[in-house]
Amino acid sequence: MPDIVNTEQAQAWNGPEGAHWARNRDRWNAVNEGFNEPLMDAAGITGDHRTLDLGCGSGQTTRLAALRAPQGHALGLDLSGPMLAEARACAERESIVNVSFGQGDAQVHPFEAGAFDAAISRYGVMFFADPVAAFGNVGRALRPGGRLAFVCPADAALNDWVTAVASLRDFLPVGDFGQPGAPGMFSLAAPDRIRGILTTSGFTGITLNQAQVYGAWGRGAGDAAEFLLGTGPGRHLMEQADTTAQARARRTLTDHLRAHEAADGTVRLRSTSWLVTADRPTDPFGRT
Repeated sequence: MPDIVNTEQAQAWNGPEGAHWARNRDRWNAVNEGFNEPLMDAAGITGDHRTLDLGCGSGQTTRLAALRAPQGHALGLDLSGPMLAEARACAERESIVNVSFGQGDAQVHPFEAGAFDAAISRYGVMFFADPVAAFGNVGRALRPGGRLAFVCPADAALNDWVTAVASLRDFLPVGDFGQPGAPGMFSLAAPDRIRGILTTSGFTGITLNQAQVYGAWGRGAGDAAEFLLGTGPGRHLMEQADTTAQARARRTLTDHLRAHEAADGTVRLRSTSWLVTADRPTDPFGRT
């Protein structure tokens, strides 16, 4: 894989974490797909637009962007080989021909200047080692006047899965949920940090709107608990506990999630995120 500077994330997403997400692509889409339509609307994708999907994962949002611009093209970029294999297979099964996928690091990827009308991301921009460099590189890949739109998690306390995991502190070594400013799920939770990074990266017209969706995490509390404990953070916590503590954690998490079961048994948890848009200026003085 050429041109990779975010080596720690590359190792994670080409190892067990990437394999987990690829294997559970439908489940993760069920968790996050409520953000799809707001994201596509914010990006304004239509007609013959060329779209770049950052951290595309298994490619659901890339394929949706391609369908929104039938005369255009959508490129999904991700570090994860296992997830990109799923993305390509899904596009082929769905006979979507105006889409492609590439493995690379958005921070240094050699994009053609001005090649895209829009850049999007659903939960794929929080892990940059150098976010200013990454967004600056993405900005150069957009045409003048092009639009950036992405979804990233807001305050951890406003996300029900965090509250669920935090309920296990009596049994597992649950710490905080990301060091402020460091690459991680909540690295862009602070609005001022988002504005500062995007402004420094050369974007203008920056807007942030809070969005909440209730994603489907499983069929019944037991199923949802096993899924949560099978994620990377869940596995890491369970590996540090003995069998007694693991059993107590499973019971406690299952009991916690019963309160979130809908009438049909589906466990729905609230995700609270920022829906962010920004524009590449149309002239070198930053005017749009």
